[in-house]
Amino acid sequence: MASNPQRFFLTVGPAETGLRLDHFLVERLADASRSSLRKLIQDELVTVAGETRKAGYRLRAGDAVEVSVPPPAPSELIPEPVDFQILHEDDNLLVLVKPPGLVVHPAAGHWEGTLAHGLLHHCSSLPGVEQLRPGIVHRLDKDTSGVMLVAKTEAALRRLSADFQIRAIRKIYHAVLLRCPAEDSGRLVAAIGRHPVQRKKMAIRTGGRHAATCWRVLERFGNGMGLAELDLETGRTHQIRVHMASLGCPVAGDDLYGGRVPAAYGLTVGRQLLHASTIAFVHPVSREPMEFTAPLWPDIMAVIAALRSGGREE
Repeated sequence: MASNPQRFFLTVGPAETGLRLDHFLVERLADASRSSLRKLIQDELVTVAGETRKAGYRLRAGDAVEVSVPPPAPSELIPEPVDFQILHEDDNLLVLVKPPGLVVHPAAGHWEGTLAHGLLHHCSSLPGVEQLRPGIVHRLDKDTSGVMLVAKTEAALRRLSADFQIRAIRKIYHAVLLRCPAEDSGRLVAAIGRHPVQRKKMAIRTGGRHAATCWRVLERFGNGMGLAELDLETGRTHQIRVHMASLGCPVAGDDLYGGRVPAAYGLTVGRQLLHASTIAFVHPVSREPMEFTAPLWPDIMAVIAALRSGGREE
């Protein structure tokens, strides 16, 4: 049976008077793309006070806007060979190293060549295929490298997901920071939610989801940059990137959160220099403690070597 459409009922506030209908929707429905919202308007699935309007219609305070989002068309994951290293595999799970630049699961603009496609190619059958997330217990951002845990059975998926929920799985990251904190270590507790204006960003927000990050500076470099170890107590979207940026110490190469590396530094940085180094958990079946570590990715190692030698790559 087909799913029912998802409906949103929105009321235009005084500060939103005069906004175009399409701009209003972009601000209010931050998880939807601009193009998908424009298509909803064109398909007459958006009404203002019960009437369909054009994208450029100017709204007034108190206008009732209703949005009807049809269910997505059925989709099927086609197995594809995708390169990733496997650290451990048994009948219930596998532990892999995700390269930077690899998207974890299909999403707008990334319908092929994701880790999910590669997992199906490697395993042929995994739980969660219907949601386009075969075996995926947690995720890493596209440009973050490092260790990931994947479930191979429904029982393992349920158990590992539950362990993540109760924070029984420990994740340690390493990052090159554009600027170092003054202190050698610290713990930041600050709730994280969707940025109110820039929909691709997260932000520290009152009313957001609880988030806690412990950090420790491992090495300081002459140009003010540093190498840090980060221990996540929670796993919010962009958590390390948001928390460290809020301290004035963004992850180097993270342009979205102010981490662009000045050209004068002479470093080759093509992505945020963030790496998921270690994951520790209890096996979902044997209940044996397990821990796996992925060495820093070569591009991070190269930047660290350059910083140690005086701050410029040869």
